[in-house]
Order: sequence, then structure tokens, then C-alpha cells
Amino acid sequence: MLTIAASDILAEQLYVNPKTGNDLNSGEKSDPLKTILAAAKRINSNQEKGASTVVLSAGIHLLTETVLFSNNKYTAKNRLTIRAELMPDDEGWTPQQMPVIMTAVPLVPGFGGMEGRGIQPEVNHVTIEGIRFTGSPDYSYMDEDNSRRSYPIWRDGKQLDDLLVTQCLFVGDIDVLPLHVGVIANGYGLIIDHCVFSNCKNPVVFWKSEGQAGSGNAMRYCLVYGSYFSGVWTTNGTNGDTFEFHHNIIANSSTVWVREKGSTKQYKAFDCIFSDYTNLAGYGSGPLRGDNPTSSDFLTMERVTLSGDIQIERDQSKANYLQLKMGSFGSDLGAGLFKKNK
Repeated sequence: MLTIAASDILAEQLYVNPKTGNDLNSGEKSDPLKTILAAAKRINSNQEKGASTVVLSAGIHLLTETVLFSNNKYTAKNRLTIRAELMPDDEGWTPQQMPVIMTAVPLVPGFGGMEGRGIQPEVNHVTIEGIRFTGSPDYSYMDEDNSRRSYPIWRDGKQLDDLLVTQCLFVGDIDVLPLHVGVIANGYGLIIDHCVFSNCKNPVVFWKSEGQAGSGNAMRYCLVYGSYFSGVWTTNGTNGDTFEFHHNIIANSSTVWVREKGSTKQYKAFDCIFSDYTNLAGYGSGPLRGDNPTSSDFLTMERVTLSGDIQIERDQSKANYLQLKMGSFGSDLGAGLFKKNK
């Protein structure tokens, strides 16, 4: 007798295709939705227990309003997953098959100016994987005290736990598509894994947490290139004792590690390369922080190389476009989109 787990029966899967979809469709693969927003609305209204998966096809997914996921019903096993239909490790994958999410949402007031939030998962146990994110098509400059900021992935809840962002590509351009922070998240358990950040102002901010402790944060196997503010930003909400930071490359960037001003937390980095940077460490207190270098005595480094020629593949026909050139310095670390050997 065949037994099927209840979680398998109740799991929902919605396909989104911006070219052929319609938000009145069923959401099945043969009858996809058009927008991620429509998928989120259906997921938020479904009170049945079980996992939810949003599968994105190749193409440009334009966000004209923040996509909020608010149905906090998930577990570590039965997760909310937002993923590409084809993943970087799948056979036949090319960079052109990554779904592209462009954040062009109405800006809302925030500290130090205005901000636009793209995907906002206000729930526990979320995975976002295999997607390319761009910045916002707006000027970042407002005046000397305020800026416009694009946040492709934002989580506000300070007690939320378990947000995995893996095999994603974040690409900005300071003049055309400025991307202020790729991922900024309050709460616990923010894991940034096998991601690439190209020309973002900041790749990730591990932000504030409060209340009952959750799982630890991590940044691992990531390539950060051309960040003009920080390579990683931690605050007092980040527990240094449980923070994983390893097999990362941060190159051609301003300050490698920025901490909240006044932070006394200690951190450890191992098996990394920090190359061609202006400052190894600095303090930050908000979106308009200038260069404020500090001592790096808060950071214990093991097998960390502080120089070297990091070469980026610029040929769009190559599978490793915007990643390390094959066989170049640092390739042995495994930083980048691929988890399998290519």
C-alpha cells in the first residue's frame, strides 16, 4: 500500500512566467501566473499546512510593488521556496536562463532618505535560490543627507529565523541600476551561500535581532567584486560566536568588513581572500557613512590571503560569466554560483 505524507499532499507549487503567464491562471507549469506578486497573494491566503514553492522561469520579473510573504506557517522541513526553474548546477544551465528580478517599486520613507523593497519574506524558514537580482533604475542621490536605496531582498522581523539565499547573482551599476544592499535582514539564521555580488554598494547587512535566540548567521562560498561601500556588514544583532564566514572572496572593494559603530563583537574568518581593498575594517552607522577605517583586531583570520589578482570572466557566452575565470587565482576556494565542479 502506497503511503503519502500529508506534507506532500498539501504542498503547493506555483509557476510564474512573465512572458506567457496570466495572473488568472491556475499556476500550474502548463498554465503559469504572470507575476511573483500574484503567487505571493495566493500563498498568503492558503492556510493549509505544508511547503510552498514559487518556480520562476527565465525572463525579466519586474516588481512594481513590494512582494510580501506573510503566511508564517512554515517549518525547517516544509519551507517557503522561491527558486529558478533551472539551477546553476543543472545540466544545460547558462547565465541567460537565470530569472531576473528588477526592483522598481514605489519608494517609501526610511532612515536617511527613501527605500524600495523587493522580495520581503516576513516568515520563518525561507529559501531563495538561483535568481539574478538587479538594482533600481533611479538615481541614488537626493541630497547630502539622504539617498534612494534599492533592497532586492529585505526582512524586517527581528525575531524571525532561517532565511537561506543561495546560488543567487546580485548585479548593480552605480550610475544605471544602483543596488544599495543585496540582502538586508533583521532576525536570525540569515545564510548567504554560493552567491555572487557584482558592483553592489553593499552585498549583505546582517541587521538587528531581539527576543528569543535563533540559529546562527553565515556567509560562505561567496564572491564579492566591486562593492563600493562594504564587503560584509555586521551589527550588534549578529552573534560573533556562531557567525560562519569562510571560503569568501572580497576584491576590488572599499572596506572589506564594516561593523556597527561601537561594536565589541569578535568574529572569525577562514579560507578567504581579501584583495585590492581600501580598508580592511571600518565602522558604519547608516546609509550615508563615509570612509571610517578602524583596527581589524576584532577579526581572527586563519588561512586568509590579503592580496592577489582576482580575474572576473566578462565573456557572456561562458557559464562562469561574472564569476572567477576558470583556473585563475582563488578558484580552489569554490566561491561562486556553482556547488558542483564545472
